[in-house]
Amino acid sequence: MTVSLSRTGLFLATVGFALSCNQAASPVPGTDSTAFNKDTLAADIKVLSSDAFQGRRPFTRGETKTISYLVNAYTGLGLEPGNGSSYTQDVPLVEISPAAPPALQVRSPKGNIPLQNMTDFVCWTERPDSVETVDKSDIVFAGFGVVAPEYNWNDYAGLDVKGKTVIVMVNDPGFYDSTLFKGHTMTYYGRWTYKYEEAARQGAKACLIIHNTAAASYPFQVVQSSNGGVKLHLDTRNAPAYQLTLQGWITQETGDKLLAAAGKDSSLLVAARHHGFKAIPLDLQLSGSARVKEVYNMSHNVIAKITGTKYPNEYIIFSAHWDHLGIGKPDAKGDSIYNGAADNASGTAALLQIARAFRGLPEKPERTIVFLSVTAEEQGLLGSAYYAQHPVYPVATTVANLNIDVLNTYGPTKDITYSGKGQSTLEDYLAEEAKAKGRYVAPEDHPEAGHYFRSDHFNFARAGVPSLTADGGVDDINKGTAYGKQKHDEYTAQRYHQPADEYDANTWDLTGGLQDVELVYAIGKKLAFGHEWPQWKMGSEFKAIRDSTAAYRK
Repeated sequence: MTVSLSRTGLFLATVGFALSCNQAASPVPGTDSTAFNKDTLAADIKVLSSDAFQGRRPFTRGETKTISYLVNAYTGLGLEPGNGSSYTQDVPLVEISPAAPPALQVRSPKGNIPLQNMTDFVCWTERPDSVETVDKSDIVFAGFGVVAPEYNWNDYAGLDVKGKTVIVMVNDPGFYDSTLFKGHTMTYYGRWTYKYEEAARQGAKACLIIHNTAAASYPFQVVQSSNGGVKLHLDTRNAPAYQLTLQGWITQETGDKLLAAAGKDSSLLVAARHHGFKAIPLDLQLSGSARVKEVYNMSHNVIAKITGTKYPNEYIIFSAHWDHLGIGKPDAKGDSIYNGAADNASGTAALLQIARAFRGLPEKPERTIVFLSVTAEEQGLLGSAYYAQHPVYPVATTVANLNIDVLNTYGPTKDITYSGKGQSTLEDYLAEEAKAKGRYVAPEDHPEAGHYFRSDHFNFARAGVPSLTADGGVDDINKGTAYGKQKHDEYTAQRYHQPADEYDANTWDLTGGLQDVELVYAIGKKLAFGHEWPQWKMGSEFKAIRDSTAAYRK
């Protein structure tokens, strides 16, 4: 169901049963040490992930309830509205759904090669026209599709791909050669979203990524399940930019078939892993079309703040996404509501815990603290992307972004981890605060998977703001690492993006999650009562962006 969320209606809306356990109902404690409380954390999670909130999908009644709940919570805590006189920021989105399956055909000197949708390829368009067509577009193999001056790498050097189709490899050269880029830690150049963005900058008509399970870190079925239906995108009608006509993936087998039709083989993919590789045309042509229908609507970020006393124009942003997947395919038990209790009602509730802690301090922070609950993360980090492109507070004077996405629900751990090792000095802050609590920072399990680019902090990073998402550890304080990994694996297999991600008072232990939240809070508090500026480390692909704005902080 599509709903309208006028600002007047938003503030008049009430969620009767929710208010009974809302943060607003509890008195603000006198010190931050007593502000963190498992019971109030659990109460917020329980409400936000209840069936009444219908899985919190944008454009539904679940959004209306969620926005109302958060606004009431922040006003009840005495926080100021974060967007002028409003607690919300409008986020214009377009819902694009296929009106017919996309069709692709490749023309080669050896004859035409028909490709089957969802078997040989998955593709879509972000352009909201009713019919998008590629007609006999020359195909070029462009290696990884990367332009990375800091690594002296340019797959498009001397290449004109305007109006053409580029086929590229997933991940970046470091996946195959640890001496290149950041070795097995994926850079943004390896992320699939970057491939499409760069192809568009080069003027290509279409871009297809050759799937590889190891390099992508997930099987092709994940590509199929994630991109086969309705997709939300930012509404860019007021700021149009060039977009690809078609973008998507082809299977590794399809990639091999196309190379063979062009008289090539997999040795071309191997050659592309090395410096000096030159992209080549394949003497193939792509034709294809996608018929779509679109619906425009408005979603909302929620923003509250505590104005700093000494440096009010310097901002520390705590963020978490409030949305989940809504109502979808029923599971084996017939449950069709994707409640998203851990993902990410837990992170949304954690922001309220941090807000209570700052409000409970005997002195207000010296820098302004912003609490940002963003929409449409599950649709491609859209709410945070919109904020980064239309910031309420200047990114040049935004000190840091501390993001929370899924809390530990199975008990305290000795360790804590994060994604994106070597990106910024925020990881050093985390290690320092963890050590002070008798804990340690553990290395990321799969740095080649590019998790740093899969949560909302990434859009702040792209704008040059040092950003961090701290993840729950696995070294259980009583049962050890094997138990912790088992619980992680159980969540991924049995609850992640499934109706079973529900709050369960009988099995959940939020002690560890709350301790993780306190560490994130401690980093923010240190920055709030000081004048340090976290820095990007050498080799970060975001360092140059931040350096270009440093003059504005003098």
